[in-house]
Amino acid sequence: MSTGFGSASLLQALLVIAVVGAAYVPLGDYMARVYSRSNHLRVETVIYRLGGIDPDLEQRWTHYLAALLAFSMTSVLALFALLRLQSYLPLSEGHQNVSPALAFNTAVSFTTNTSWQNYAGEATLGHLALAAGLGVASFTSAAVGMAAGVALVRSLARETDRVGNFWVDLTRGSLCILLPLSILFAVVLIASGVVQNLHGPQT
Repeated sequence: MSTGFGSASLLQALLVIAVVGAAYVPLGDYMARVYSRSNHLRVETVIYRLGGIDPDLEQRWTHYLAALLAFSMTSVLALFALLRLQSYLPLSEGHQNVSPALAFNTAVSFTTNTSWQNYAGEATLGHLALAAGLGVASFTSAAVGMAAGVALVRSLARETDRVGNFWVDLTRGSLCILLPLSILFAVVLIASGVVQNLHGPQT
């Protein structure tokens, strides 16, 4: 029995390594182009204008870090509030508000991309909390992590303390990398029969 489990685990590990090995050049090259291009897409320009962001302003690492931490703290507070107010919001599916300790634990966990859950999701959270809360936090936390990685690479490659613009890196990572990948994998999941809808829970 343990031999079969070991073989399955080894096969899964080899599959992950093979996929990463096959994707790192085209995906890595694409990501490098996304983060290094000087022009801005029209949708990016709209976001920068709405946010009062100068996309051509290079930040020192201290300002970059401050922006990253400010965004992450705001994300924690927004997700915490969403979980605490769940019962008053639409699509709660009759679930009650999440307790303060669990809401804070969950908000920090998903904002830091740990995604640790101390509850049964379908028995605790409604559609809005799952999609607009945990879904968005999972998405943006990955974009924040990629932005931090890009800033680190720039700091090692450049002879200056300017490491880019956090808001530009966050926007490009979300719109140009994560969004296309999520659409691609969503199509794969749908083709595999995985369904998510706004109906009530089913046994």
